Amino acid sequence: MPPAQELKRELKSRHLFMIALGGVIGTGLFLGSGYTIHEAGPGGAVAAYLFGGLVMYLTMLSLGELAVRIPDAGSYQTYATKFISPAAGYCIGWLSWLNWSVTVGIELLTVSILMKRWFPDVPTWVFCAVFALLLFLINALSVKGFGEVEFWFSSVKVLTVIAFIVLGLAAMFGVIQMKNGQPAPFFTNYTDHGGLFPKGFWAIFSTMILVNFSFQGTELVGVAAGESREPEKTVPVALRNTVWRILIFFILAIFVLAGLFPWEKAGVVKSPFVVVFDNIGIPYAADIMNFVIITAVLSVANSGLYATSRVLWSMSRQGMVTPFFSKLSKRGVPLNALIASIAIGCLSLLCSIYAEDTVYVWLTAIAGFGAVTVWASIALSSYLGRKAFLREGGDVRDLKYRTPLYPFVPLAAFALNMVTIIGLAFIPDQRIALYCGIPFLLACYGYYHLVAKKRLRPLNVEKEELTVAK
Repeated sequence: MPPAQELKRELKSRHLFMIALGGVIGTGLFLGSGYTIHEAGPGGAVAAYLFGGLVMYLTMLSLGELAVRIPDAGSYQTYATKFISPAAGYCIGWLSWLNWSVTVGIELLTVSILMKRWFPDVPTWVFCAVFALLLFLINALSVKGFGEVEFWFSSVKVLTVIAFIVLGLAAMFGVIQMKNGQPAPFFTNYTDHGGLFPKGFWAIFSTMILVNFSFQGTELVGVAAGESREPEKTVPVALRNTVWRILIFFILAIFVLAGLFPWEKAGVVKSPFVVVFDNIGIPYAADIMNFVIITAVLSVANSGLYATSRVLWSMSRQGMVTPFFSKLSKRGVPLNALIASIAIGCLSLLCSIYAEDTVYVWLTAIAGFGAVTVWASIALSSYLGRKAFLREGGDVRDLKYRTPLYPFVPLAAFALNMVTIIGLAFIPDQRIALYCGIPFLLACYGYYHLVAKKRLRPLNVEKEELTVAK
């Protein structure tokens, strides 16, 4: 392939770190956490995010070895093609593309909901259209420009989450006076209103797809590795820093949220973070928080649009889809793939016709199914990838990064992700994820064997793998 059609490796370690954070800290935390607290109760919400964090941690440990050994913008799609089967890679590629495109739509919907705090009479589709155009323009820049924008987007929300945790804990324990002279709640919202698990332990599992959707984005380190400098150095650092910071931010934030207001009052139409700041007597704090959350959500959409365009570009380069999507602009951006991805994201405009809370839960369930399926493929690819490496005469000691406790970690990650997917069948309002996701996968599989297989080109990653492994 001509050099002009290769992506530019311009992302640094700090970019990878913030891109991963940017893909995670957004709707799932700022808006979806209210749904989780309402459905699982205070103790159940904390337990759900702890379990989801464990699944995310095991999956990212599995991804690290692959991303360092084979840094490719196709990431998990490339690994599934190489180590599971070309058909699996084809299905995972399309599912990942749909997943992140839908996620972009979810984030646009979320921004529109949050903007109604200030502009309640403006139609939802107006905000969706304006912010979709903004995201497109940011991604149409060079990858270095995208990385810089995402770095500062993510920095703002990381600082905001830290400030929220500090102020929230202060309000929870009476250091800051609550609004209208309300007494500090301390642990009353954990002990009263039905206790830690007011809806029982099963309620924890009913929220797992949304919780896993909340952690979606950490795998973007693998995608960004294809455009990063020295992936053998930057990827392990970015993964390690991202995973631990995400766990700390999420668990502490959920602990504070569940402690500051009764679980019955949590929902999905209004951010619980804004509700908390409304209840704390800090002037304009809620408006400031609402603005920052909008910035954070746009950051997730920005990262998601980056990811979905790169996956589509990688599939096109392999002959899985039309070569139209493999063309790069003069700035090294897959512009055609970018346009197609933002177009699917704009399906969030449907929220102007249907109930916003219903559309939100449906889209989240579909995106969550895609995220968990992709994670399962990462774990299986890691397990099979190490076996293939050894079978071809490789020495584990030569790997720049090794998944610890192999084969337990990838197999455990695969099993836990599959349990989450199967659990969807027992949750009535989230079964739509299976109704949409499974037929979509079957259609991709059938189309691959009937049409796409004939034009498939061999993966061109072996040379990269050998170079990095040396």
